[in-house]
Amino acid sequence: MPFIQVENLVKSYPRRGEPSGADGRTSRSAGLGQAVLNELSFSMESNEFTALFGASGSGKSTLLHILGGLDGDFQGRVTVDGLELSGAGDRELSGLRGHTVGFVLQSPFFLSYLDALQNIVRASRFGSRPADETRARALLEDVGLKDFAHRFPDELSGGQLQRLALARAMASEPKLLLLDEPTGNLDLETAENLVRLLSRFHEAGGTLLVATHDERVARACRRRLVLQDGRIGEAL
Repeated sequence: MPFIQVENLVKSYPRRGEPSGADGRTSRSAGLGQAVLNELSFSMESNEFTALFGASGSGKSTLLHILGGLDGDFQGRVTVDGLELSGAGDRELSGLRGHTVGFVLQSPFFLSYLDALQNIVRASRFGSRPADETRARALLEDVGLKDFAHRFPDELSGGQLQRLALARAMASEPKLLLLDEPTGNLDLETAENLVRLLSRFHEAGGTLLVATHDERVARACRRRLVLQDGRIGEAL
């Protein structure tokens, strides 16, 4: 079975003034809502390094949220590492996020009262391999934040926060990294260092799905997908 299997995935948002169903979802049978993902199907094997392209608003972030168990409001069948997400309970989804998936979102959330080092240590407690301060410092060095260990989130730039999010995501050694425009706020040298770090994660057996517009990221990937009109196809 593929590591990720998506079959006939539909994700709709209600238009203004339209009612949603009893479960909070937009009714397809009533023809309501705007389908962002429309009967989307694809699969990924373990240890794939895949780039996901698509125009702004095409649904890339939405798809990543669904695959990571952050958004359960969808129709269709989505399975990640053997867990069918549509039928999973809160405990199972928490386990997925803690042990299987690491996230780097466009607007990462951090605990404002903890410094960079402690944000990594605290988050990793929910994973399969909690990180101590020594490992957390090594991860900060990997992402170029060695000298920012004791800075608080509001003292870091947008690009630094994205790198901190990557260090945090890798702390518990997840099987899968889901990344949303990870190089969007980075300078050329920092972006290239990040791509090398992602390549090392892949070479060590990790699986990556990276939503990006950055050709440097795409060149490092082994596969390219394009999300358009709610569906996914292979890029040429």
